[in-house]
Amino acid sequence: MIACGAVARGRAGLLLEASGIAWFAGNFTSLALVLHRGPLAHLVLTFPAGAPGALPAVAFAYVTAAVGGAWLNDPATIALAVTLVVGGAWRVFRAVGQRRREARYALRAVGVLAAVLAIVATVDLTSSTAGAHDTALLAYQATLCAIAIYLAYGELHRPWERPVVTDLVVDLGEARTATVRDALAQALGDPTLEVAYRLDGGYVDAAGRPTTLPTNTTRHVTRIERDGEEVAVLVHDAAVLDDPGLVDAVAAATRLAGANARLQADVRAQVAELETSRRRLLEAGDAERRRLESRLREGAAHRLAELAGQLARARATAGAAATPAIRQAEEQLARTAMDLRQLAAGLLPHELGERGLAAAVAGLGERSPVPVDAVVRAGRLPDRLEATIFFVCSEALANVAKHARASRVWVSIEERGDVVTVEIRDDGRGGAEPRSIADRVEAVGGTLRVDSPVGGGTRLHAEIPR
Repeated sequence: MIACGAVARGRAGLLLEASGIAWFAGNFTSLALVLHRGPLAHLVLTFPAGAPGALPAVAFAYVTAAVGGAWLNDPATIALAVTLVVGGAWRVFRAVGQRRREARYALRAVGVLAAVLAIVATVDLTSSTAGAHDTALLAYQATLCAIAIYLAYGELHRPWERPVVTDLVVDLGEARTATVRDALAQALGDPTLEVAYRLDGGYVDAAGRPTTLPTNTTRHVTRIERDGEEVAVLVHDAAVLDDPGLVDAVAAATRLAGANARLQADVRAQVAELETSRRRLLEAGDAERRRLESRLREGAAHRLAELAGQLARARATAGAAATPAIRQAEEQLARTAMDLRQLAAGLLPHELGERGLAAAVAGLGERSPVPVDAVVRAGRLPDRLEATIFFVCSEALANVAKHARASRVWVSIEERGDVVTVEIRDDGRGGAEPRSIADRVEAVGGTLRVDSPVGGGTRLHAEIPR
């Protein structure tokens, strides 16, 4: 301690020398055995240039050093360890800018000293063997030497004064944009720092979301420019950029991050436009299906019905020779009408628009070759949503009929607040991968979960925003 104090000089050097000299005082009186802890705690709590806010903790450290040499040594040691941790952490919490970086450097010494003090006190209280006490004392002495070297190095090289933000220009090039604010906040020693990037006349955050600058006058705004154009702003404590040497480094790092943020915002806008286009295509397709179903029902189906009536009248007046041919024509006409109804139902059934989802799903169940138990607990929904749910059920039932080898299907549709849940499960052979159903659900902002173990049936669970 004395040697490191002589090398470090200054205020830190004097306190280190005082700690070393106080250590030898214990050779002359037991009252001075822990006297060295007072100046040492003083140093680590206020290193390197003092910390007025830590003075109460420093005063308590001197008191415990004096009391510990006279009586209550172990309780006083534990109290000192707690005081060190609380005082060091409070100093870091209260400081900003370079003061915060100084406090963080000192906090490492505070933590190590508090830990070894707690260990020494614990050994004294719990062990009665001389070997354990000797080992604890040696560990304590080695720790004091390490702390002295660490503080002397800090006093000589002062690493907290280096423009640590300069390295961020390289680091941020390989990092995700979301880490920029955290990296700058840590480097500048201001956990409240915020970054906003200029975009289209406004500001966005690191995630590309629109944001506004604070109107709080206690916060300082540093504007980052490139070629005379504002690209970003830093909102921070006024003391953060007192060092002019940091401004250029911060600006370089922020300009790099700003380019990434603008790129993310552009990509996010393109993704949103893609989702909107995808939804428009689905809605246009569903509208076209409705028109086609209406045309089939009102046009071709109507003409087939008229033709069936004409054949019935013709059969009533025809002779015996023509009757078999007319009956054959009627049978073919009935099959054609059935095929047409199935085709129209597969497009979009008219009962979906006229009677709602429950009726349309019930119709699907009636036409399904696999028995279907359907429960619909939802009123009328937007057309887009009803069409989506209908096609999810229609395709799921078609897949069951073609591939699942199931004996029964259960369909449940329930409206829960702003979300409609659709669950379809069967007792078939499993192994389903309904990609087209997932595409349709995702296109309207919903989510689909598929549980289809081989041999264990299939369960589809969709949640679609209303």
